[in-house]
This record gives sequence, C-alpha cells and structure tokens, in this order.
Amino acid sequence: MSRFQHFRIFWLVFFLVFSIKILLKSILSTDLFTYFSYLFLNTKLLFFLNFRKKNILRTNKVLNFFFKMQSKRPLSPHLSIHKYVLTAVFSIFHRFTGIALSLGAVLLALWTYLIAMGEDYFIIFQTLSSHLIFKIFLFLWTLAIFYHLFNGIRYLFWSYGKLMQLGVVYKSGYAVLFLSALTTILVWVSV
Repeated sequence: MSRFQHFRIFWLVFFLVFSIKILLKSILSTDLFTYFSYLFLNTKLLFFLNFRKKNILRTNKVLNFFFKMQSKRPLSPHLSIHKYVLTAVFSIFHRFTGIALSLGAVLLALWTYLIAMGEDYFIIFQTLSSHLIFKIFLFLWTLAIFYHLFNGIRYLFWSYGKLMQLGVVYKSGYAVLFLSALTTILVWVSV
C-alpha cells in the first residue's frame, strides 16, 4: 500500500469520525456523546493507527487530552471564577520582575562589554542608547529593581511573621507601589 493510499484512508476515516461525531452530538446529550465518541475513536481510529505501534500510547494520550479540552465545562479551579487578590497579584509581579532583572543584568553586562571594548564599540552603545525604546526599557527596569527590592523587604517581614494582619498587608502593598514609583522618579530626575 502506497503512502498516498494511507493518506486517503486516513482522511476517509477522519471524515467518517467527524460526521459520526456531528450525528452523535445532535442526538445524544453531552456526557453520552463524549462517552460514545471516545469509545468509537479509541476502537476505530486506534485500530487504524495500529501499524504505528510506537505512537499508539502517545495517540491515546492525545485523544484523552483532546476530549478533556473539547468538553465545554471549565477546568477546576478555573481562573474566571476567582477574584484577583492583591497579594497574589503582587506575588506574580514579584516573580516577573525577578525574571526581568535577570534579563536586564545580561544586557547590563553587554553594555559594560561595549564600553570596555573601546571607542568604536562605545559609538555603537551611544546609538543604541539614544533611541526612545531603550530609555523606556531602562525606566521600566529601574521600576522593576525598586519594586522587587521593596516587595522583597515586605516578604522578609512576612517570613518572621510580622505585618501579617489583612489591613496591614494591603497597606504595605500600596506602600510598595508608592515607594517603587517614588524612588524610580527620584532616580530619573537626578540623572
């Protein structure tokens, strides 16, 4: 059997599965449809793919994942049913700023390298740093430094069990935002 015939048979089986799926969906309820279509696909489609013995387990996992994702029910716990809590948002941004600081440190090392290589490379640095996008990146990196610093200090207090009352947690979160913005502006005004 040639590759073209395998391809035609695969698409024929795929079309049959698709048409039976639509027929079952119109007749049965969602749970019964999922059960019967899963049984049908496991027996017919996996039998068809039996010549690829190495991929049977992977195909079964893909089919299981496909049917889990195809059901219209939300995953549990789903993000859409939860309210954003300020401490969770600050924790997520603390991690993001940590990643941004790591990437910024690599760029800072490249900047130092360009300066140390001599006048020709320093001209490259000057042309790069004269762009507005570079200054915006540098401003956001400075903001990330101070946010990560002040939020890290807040986490250190929490590690010792201090400032854990709900009202104080929210006030310290707003203080972190205020101090981060204030110190970033002071640094950029002084430069």
